[in-house]
Amino acid sequence: MSTAVLHYLAVAVTDMGRKRTSNEDSYGLSIEHGIYLVCDGMGGAAAGEIASSLAVEEAMRVLSARLADECASVRMAAEEAVAAANRVIYSRSERNSRLAGMGTTFVALLVRERRAWVVNIGDSRCYRLRNRRLEQLTHDHSWVDEQVRLGLMTVAEAGRSQYRNVITRALGTQSSVSPDVFEIEAEPGDLFMLCSDGLTRELGDDLLESMLSLDLPLERLCSRVVDAAKKAGGHDNITCLLVRAEG
Repeated sequence: MSTAVLHYLAVAVTDMGRKRTSNEDSYGLSIEHGIYLVCDGMGGAAAGEIASSLAVEEAMRVLSARLADECASVRMAAEEAVAAANRVIYSRSERNSRLAGMGTTFVALLVRERRAWVVNIGDSRCYRLRNRRLEQLTHDHSWVDEQVRLGLMTVAEAGRSQYRNVITRALGTQSSVSPDVFEIEAEPGDLFMLCSDGLTRELGDDLLESMLSLDLPLERLCSRVVDAAKKAGGHDNITCLLVRAEG
């Protein structure tokens, strides 16, 4: 395995889609601090948009401050950022009855050279394309995904289920929440994709694998993926954030 020092390139595109009248997705990125995240808000009216933007703002604030120290624990910084974002959203909804119950998904990729941490709550996802093979790194916190993992429902049945939008874990809907956090190793050429479910509901893994394997500049690749999801139906907001590791 190569021991070359890695650096990262990143680009993000978000789109309202073809059916919604507002965009409740938000994203944040800092190549300097190795922070990349996507949030998909929920709650009706403007609540979802507020929840996702609060999550991004607070998480970016905490992570940028903590990860400026190269000796800081990334896992601890991630858990602190999630807790802080959760408090801000939950507190805002407690103070304003019109925002009651608002929340957001949260998926983040945090990188330090060859080490990377994936953090997630909800059904926004992180994928890795390595050697033209696409792998979903996160597990959805959704009712149908849990049924699939238990062997009680097929993937196809989950896609058709009337409960496919039921999220079992979200940021901001309760006074506390625990994220999934796990560490992986990055290699030169790895391409990570963070996205909201407005993308994955429209494009299957096989199509995403073939599209992400195209030899295109990152900006064009990201725009092409979002455009494809929009043309496939665009029933929800669509956000794609691509991060490429280069030696």
